[in-house]
Amino acid sequence: MASTPEVVVFGAGSIGCYVGGRLAATGATVRFIGRERVVAEVRAHGLHLTDWQGADLKVPAADVRIDTGPEALSTADLVLVTVKSAATEEAGQTLAPRLKPGAIVISFQNGLHNAAVLRGLLPGHTVLTGMVPFNVAAQGQGHFHAGSEGTLEVERHAVLAPFVEAFTRAGLGLKQHADIVAVQWAKLLFNLNNALNALANLPLKEELSQRAWRRCLALAQGEALAVLGRAGVKPAKLTPLPPGLIPVLLGSPDAVFGVLAKKMLAIDPKARSSMWDDLHAGRKTEVDYLNGEVVRLAHQHGVSAPVNARLVELIREAEGGQRRPWTGEALLADLKQAELTNVS
Repeated sequence: MASTPEVVVFGAGSIGCYVGGRLAATGATVRFIGRERVVAEVRAHGLHLTDWQGADLKVPAADVRIDTGPEALSTADLVLVTVKSAATEEAGQTLAPRLKPGAIVISFQNGLHNAAVLRGLLPGHTVLTGMVPFNVAAQGQGHFHAGSEGTLEVERHAVLAPFVEAFTRAGLGLKQHADIVAVQWAKLLFNLNNALNALANLPLKEELSQRAWRRCLALAQGEALAVLGRAGVKPAKLTPLPPGLIPVLLGSPDAVFGVLAKKMLAIDPKARSSMWDDLHAGRKTEVDYLNGEVVRLAHQHGVSAPVNARLVELIREAEGGQRRPWTGEALLADLKQAELTNVS
């Protein structure tokens, strides 16, 4: 490995540009591979990385090494895969003939199984599961803004040692876990809100400040926790409250929630979920890899998950152009009806 390891971001979207941009802005050697639209934007404007706590970093356009082709992969020491989950197999097929021996891959993607897909396509390479706990929104002209807090989470492995300093210097951290699956499920429980936020068509902070929308999330999380219990899966404790008590907190009155959940509401007032971004841009969402994972696990264990199944159905309708102007109260009634219909 080179004395200065080379990092390649494969999938230069909002997450890829933000994570890779912060690494590049603080001295790491980073190359980006992305689609033509983002490549053209970054070549014209460079990268501007900000967060809700006041971080403000820039990488001039002349210093950003970004392209649409995969040539940069041949010299990569570490590849950060940040494509959408549906593109994981294609990504693995692109990486396979180009990675040099010893190159390490981290999947920083939503969903539970992307690293496993990559491992199957990249025998002989170390492929690790990672997780990005914060929200990133594209602001245009190369500006990417993180609207919530959190450090990068990754599967524990000795091969990460040469890279830890660069991530720490970038202010991203690289928290390593022995049981990354438990962490993934804990993150997925929170990401069940992505669909709700997309249907609400509200900023995250505004949505979570309204009890009706939180009660919808409590229904989805409670159902998921019951399925996880049936499957013998125990999600990690990522907050002061254990996962099983979070739906109770979500259902509390606004005044109580505002006091007890200050950290949960510590979000940029303009931040929205990535699923809202996808619907707004006319792209296919990742609902199958979030709420859909709960539905699949339920079926595997002989039970149903009507609330999450209904949310998948509503997002698919929205993808097809049938986007309804939901209120929290109306959607809550709809989800409760899905539960009752399933019981009957």
